[in-house]
Amino acid sequence: MSYPHQGPGYYGPPPQSHPNGTTILVLGILSLVVCQIIGPFAWSMGNKALREIDESGYYYENRGHIQAGRICGIISTVLMIISFGLMALIFGVGIIGGAFTSTSY
Repeated sequence: MSYPHQGPGYYGPPPQSHPNGTTILVLGILSLVVCQIIGPFAWSMGNKALREIDESGYYYENRGHIQAGRICGIISTVLMIISFGLMALIFGVGIIGGAFTSTSY
């Protein structure tokens, strides 16, 4: 039995890769592992890239990488804010405690 040749199917345009996808993922991971100060950059770049992807209407194969880098940036930023808050609290308690204990007569 012979089937007619249909040719290759067309499923839309080939998937694209966002040019900053790998950069955002690397920045997000590094912000958790090495230096929390780059977390806001990963968060900001991830937001921008996701906005560009959503507005384009095309399928990007590295959207998951961008989302992962953005989430790592968010987590890193929150941890950085908490750690700076704790350091400020400890410093403030130390200053206030030192002011009350060092009285001069």
